[in-house]
Amino acid sequence: MKLATLSIALGLAMFASIAASRAQAPKYPDHPVKVLVGFSAGGGTDVAARVIAQKLSEATGQTFVVENRPGASGLIASEQVAKSPADGYTILVGSQTTMAVAPALYRKIQIDATKDFTGLAMIGISPLVAVVNANSPIRSIQDLVAEAKAKNGTMNFGSGGVGTTPHMAGELLAFQAGIKMVHIAYRGEAPGINDLLGGQIPFMFSNLSVVGGNIQGGTLRALAVTSAKRVPSLPDVPTVAETFPGFEAATWFALIAPAGTPRDVVMRINAETRKIVATKDFQERFDKLGMIPDQDRTPDEINAYVKSEMSKWAKVIQDAGVKPAD
Repeated sequence: MKLATLSIALGLAMFASIAASRAQAPKYPDHPVKVLVGFSAGGGTDVAARVIAQKLSEATGQTFVVENRPGASGLIASEQVAKSPADGYTILVGSQTTMAVAPALYRKIQIDATKDFTGLAMIGISPLVAVVNANSPIRSIQDLVAEAKAKNGTMNFGSGGVGTTPHMAGELLAFQAGIKMVHIAYRGEAPGINDLLGGQIPFMFSNLSVVGGNIQGGTLRALAVTSAKRVPSLPDVPTVAETFPGFEAATWFALIAPAGTPRDVVMRINAETRKIVATKDFQERFDKLGMIPDQDRTPDEINAYVKSEMSKWAKVIQDAGVKPAD
């Protein structure tokens, strides 16, 4: 009888201990979260990061702090996140550049998106737009291609870095149009736009979220958008596909964490982000930025999507003969 009583007492004590431990376990997040961006401030990834970080801070009561770590087309930031503790307190705003393109170009930095990361939540998509200085005589994609042919392979175009979607869009255009151009890589889109405004480069593809204000202000001229359909905010601007059928490129943004991040943390960020992205306020803000919200993906669906993007962009790299930066 005493043994049975002792066993019951030990069992109750163990249950109480487990319950107390669970009660004392800190609720995520209980301190600030670092949100790394692999590009300089002002670019499309940075804009998306700051919008969602602000909203997550409001939703969770903890600060989500955006930190810019530009370099190697986002891989410097990616590598840092991959090596960080898998606790949800260091995450990344990833895109096809950082997840699918750059790892195939920069072999020295060994990143495998399917093994080193897990998707948390989708944020949205940013169509690209081909832009020129408002004083440029180039008024269409056809004019641009004709100018590139006349320059006989010496025409420059800028982007926010080797392997970024704007870079890949330029290479894809060159491949499909049968022209050659010289790529000028900047440390983020903003410096490239400054040179475009100053006349140092003739054109570039940029995220609409970054150059929308310049287009509306009349300092840059939009030639064409890279999405499959015309963008509602620029209804009179044609798609590149109207000239070169099948052409499509857009930047997607997603919150990414190190592999092994606890499932409850993953699902918390996924749930909070999906609620945020579904709100009217967020959607109106993204619409003004020239972005399209995208929240209806689970973490597993994001992981599958990243894998498919790796295959897609690997083919573009091979077809266009894209080479990494020195």
